[in-house]
Amino acid sequence: MDGWPFNFDHMSTAVVSTSSDIMGGTPVFPGTRVPVQTLLDYIEAGDTIDDFLLGFPTVTREHVVAFLERAATLAVHEAA
Repeated sequence: MDGWPFNFDHMSTAVVSTSSDIMGGTPVFPGTRVPVQTLLDYIEAGDTIDDFLLGFPTVTREHVVAFLERAATLAVHEAA
């Protein structure tokens, strides 16, 4: 949660979590040890969200949708 742009005080739940105790501070889906980069790697490789969720059952569809929505919002905001 320290310093990662997806964690804002006004958000009720974190979209991404970071902790030096979990995966050495790698950004992960909250409550899991699954790096968000893994989702991006799956998508880049042409895999579906369902493929990703099958491989990482600790991540929920809600996690993925929230992450992608937040990433899109940040991308649009940055482009403006």
